[in-house]
Amino acid sequence: MNTPPSRTALSVNVNKVALVRNTRHLGIPSVLRAAELCLAAGAHGITVHPRPDARHIRTDDVHALAALMQAWPEREYNIEGNPFQNLMDFVRQVRPTQCTFVPDSEEQFTSDHGWNLAQDGERLRPLIAEARALGVRVSLFMDPDASAMAAARDLGADRVELYTEPYAAAFGRPQGASVLQAFAQASRAGAAAGLGVNAGHDLNRDNLTAFLAACPDVQEVSIGHALVADALELGYEATVKAYLACIADAAGR
Repeated sequence: MNTPPSRTALSVNVNKVALVRNTRHLGIPSVLRAAELCLAAGAHGITVHPRPDARHIRTDDVHALAALMQAWPEREYNIEGNPFQNLMDFVRQVRPTQCTFVPDSEEQFTSDHGWNLAQDGERLRPLIAEARALGVRVSLFMDPDASAMAAARDLGADRVELYTEPYAAAFGRPQGASVLQAFAQASRAGAAAGLGVNAGHDLNRDNLTAFLAACPDVQEVSIGHALVADALELGYEATVKAYLACIADAAGR
C-alpha cells in the first residue's frame, strides 16, 4: 500500500452502495463507479464483505472489483467474511491483498464481536495458513483485548482489525476515555506482538481523529456506513478527502 509510514491508510467499504443498488434492478448506484471515484480521490484501498445471502455485495461484484483494482496496483483490495462460510472461496479465486476473518453468523445483521481464539483458534489456524500460502495477508477481527493479541500472532495472522463500535458508542460520553484507553492498549499489544493493526466499525468524521491520535499504531481503517452516508451529501471525492484530513490531523497531534 502506497502510504506514508506515519499515516493510517483508508480503505473504503462499498457494501452500502450495493445495498442501495439491490433495492431496484437498474444497476444504480454503481459499486464499481463508487470504488473508482474513491480511489481517484485518494483512498488507499477498497473493502467488501460479501455475505452468503448476497444482501449487498454479490459474487460478481467481488470479481468485478478485483478486475478494477488491477488498474490501481498500488492500492489494496480487502475481502471480509467468515472463513467457515463463503470467504475462502473468494480468497482462493480472487487472491486479494488482504482477507479479514470475521466471526459473523449467516443471519447476523452486522458485525458485532471479535473472535474467541480460545474457542475457534485451532479451526482458524489451517485457513490462515492456506490464505497466507496464496499470498494473501490475513487479519482477524478482534475485540480490544490486549491479552488476545499474542494468541492471534501465534495462529499465524498478519494483522488484527479492532472492532471499534464500542468506542463509537462511548465517544463523547463519560466512559469514552476509558473505552478509548482499552483500544490504545490493544493496539500497542498488537504491535508489540508483531502484528499489524487495523480498525473499523462505526468510525466517522467526528470520532476518527481522536481514535487514531490515541492509537497511532493503527495501519488501516476500513470505513463504509458513515462514509457512504456522508457521500450522499458531499459526494465521494469531498468525503474521501475529508476522511483523509481526519487521518492527517491525527498524525499531526
